[in-house]
Amino acid sequence: MEFLLLASFGEIMTYVLYVLVAVLILLLMITVHEFGHYVAGKIFGFGIEEFAIGFGPKIFSKTKKDGEVFSVRVLPLGGFCAFKGEDEDDPDPSAFNNKKPWQRIIVLISGALMNYLLALIVIGLMFGIYGHTAIMAYETSKNPEYGAEYSFADRDVILKADGKNVYLVTDLMSALEGHRAGDEVTFDIIRQGERQNITVKLRADAEFVNVEDMSRLCEALGVSYTAGETGEVSATGFRMTGVSLGFFHTLGRTFEYSFKLAGTIFTVIGQLFSGDLGINAVGGTVTTISVTAEAIRAGGLWSLLNITAFIGVNLAVFNLLPVPALDGSRAIFTLIEWIRKKPINRRVEGIIHAAGFVIIILFAIFVDVQQCF
Repeated sequence: MEFLLLASFGEIMTYVLYVLVAVLILLLMITVHEFGHYVAGKIFGFGIEEFAIGFGPKIFSKTKKDGEVFSVRVLPLGGFCAFKGEDEDDPDPSAFNNKKPWQRIIVLISGALMNYLLALIVIGLMFGIYGHTAIMAYETSKNPEYGAEYSFADRDVILKADGKNVYLVTDLMSALEGHRAGDEVTFDIIRQGERQNITVKLRADAEFVNVEDMSRLCEALGVSYTAGETGEVSATGFRMTGVSLGFFHTLGRTFEYSFKLAGTIFTVIGQLFSGDLGINAVGGTVTTISVTAEAIRAGGLWSLLNITAFIGVNLAVFNLLPVPALDGSRAIFTLIEWIRKKPINRRVEGIIHAAGFVIIILFAIFVDVQQCF
């Protein structure tokens, strides 16, 4: 009994460690985002009141000679870079709203840019260590109707499908979408260490409802499907793996993979609005931390790097959306001011952004709560 209790305690502490790593990843990305605003603001001479890591009460604070405050706060789930006169009129020439519109737009998008640049570095590091991301079939169906020459073999690594590079399972769906059962599709694969082309005859129509339609994909390609919980690397008949293809291939694929991650985010958003994907497919901060911790536990350093890159691209894309309170919306208001030669009423804009912030927070809480049921 004592041994079992100690083992359980050890497992709990190990999971707590994964959660702490997940929190640090999220905090790193948020801090990098705000640092992007900070650096751009300093370059253009914006007055900065405070650069904060975290939210809530201060646990550390230092004031520079120019009055700029650096602080660390108790809740490590956010941060901010507060500019002078950002939400109100201020006669100070260094105030945010007194700067030229193009300078403000650059400052506003610099946070997302920094997230994206860090994601590129992480992807490059991941590809350098493990090779570029690819899909491996590991449990193939033995269907005599099609024959071995039209089938995958166990541990075939898929590089291209129908002439399109494959990094993620969603790339397979995109490449196969619209093909019918019996269609022959060419794949560029690595089989037993050798690169070759094969032709696979589809077992089912390639029509996917959403990005979670794994059973149909596996059926179409003759790969076994096993449902599993989030974070299980063996949840389907495909595994993520890495393939080394040389420095220049790695460099080029680093950018392409980042675009793939961004495209996945837009696909999910589109399917949420169309109703093809349920609200239970998304989560807020708590869910993000939980999924990140579980992915790190299941996949180690590779998963840590991969999900860090995903969070970086996710934050970059999300913050540029034209949603009130986000940088994208603020940039649009600034662009309108630039075109009109005068700003929209500051008070009205402030109310819109405040309402947007409340809605975002409530939505994040709602999706986190519904994940529990």
